Amino acid sequence: MIITMKRGASPEETQRLINSIESQGLEMHLISGTSLNVFGVVGDTTILDEKKIYGFSGVQEVTRIAAPYKLANRIFHPEDTVVEVGGLKIGGHEKIVVIAGPCSVEEEDSLLASAAAVKRAGADMLRGGAYKPRTSPYAFQGRGADGLHTLCNAREQFDMSIVTELMSIEKLDEFLEFGVDMIQIGARSMQNFDLLKAVGRTQTPILLKRGLSNTIEEWLMAAEYIMSEGNENVVLCERGIRTFEKYTRNTLDLSVIPIVKEHSHLPIIIDPSHGTGHRQLVEAMSLAAVAAGADGLIIEAHHDPEAAWSDGAQTVAPEQLQQIIAKGKAIAHVIGRQM
Repeated sequence: MIITMKRGASPEETQRLINSIESQGLEMHLISGTSLNVFGVVGDTTILDEKKIYGFSGVQEVTRIAAPYKLANRIFHPEDTVVEVGGLKIGGHEKIVVIAGPCSVEEEDSLLASAAAVKRAGADMLRGGAYKPRTSPYAFQGRGADGLHTLCNAREQFDMSIVTELMSIEKLDEFLEFGVDMIQIGARSMQNFDLLKAVGRTQTPILLKRGLSNTIEEWLMAAEYIMSEGNENVVLCERGIRTFEKYTRNTLDLSVIPIVKEHSHLPIIIDPSHGTGHRQLVEAMSLAAVAAGADGLIIEAHHDPEAAWSDGAQTVAPEQLQQIIAKGKAIAHVIGRQM
């Protein structure tokens, strides 16, 4: 619900309305405020009677909105949100960022070799899974705390912020102690609401991946969980959804880029690696994502893809990554952005 106050409404009139709304367990968020104040009401607004709200002398207009997400809604926040990660800005009209690195954090020499390679190729941030969610309990599950330590060493050596996936609340303090620059919430955890609320109580930037079978609204509601706890540093990540198609690992839904841009102010990046599952498709989907207006790419890259501990089939070599970035820069220039 949006409540617009009359021009020149007194602070006392405004405060009386705020007190009334918040006494019912709802929150009032100021959207803009000069001579005209507009408030977004967050919570179960079905309990509110519009006629009673109009009864307050300072109220000009009451508007219900259909979308259940409020803080992530562009109506409440017309300007694009820019999320800063270690000095790098994601979103708005800032440069299109490239996050790259191996699926799993391997032994230190291997990760450092991959970090050096993606840095030379032009990547802005380093990705890598210290903990790995796997379909099979017998598959490699990641190096855990040792992997986080290795990522931090790579960050110091190559001056690249790091992003890695958090799978459980129990590991959150560990991530914060290591100073992880950006916490990834994976597709399988998109609706782990306790985990979302926990990272929402931090101010660490969050990379929120779309669930395998989730709608856009459900995805934005997951972002709402994080933001409702106070952390507005959320970046959305489309990584493909599960469909009946078998030629690709998932179906990469690039239509979400303009849809998200219309309905939300949050930045959105694309994962063409998980979205397709085949390295020969990564370049085409990356360039299409740039053309469609994505704020960044997250690409699995390894100094020796054939030797990668996991997801080697969708992992590109450094030369391929460099080519993707070079072509992406050309497309970005055409649409008035940088990469």
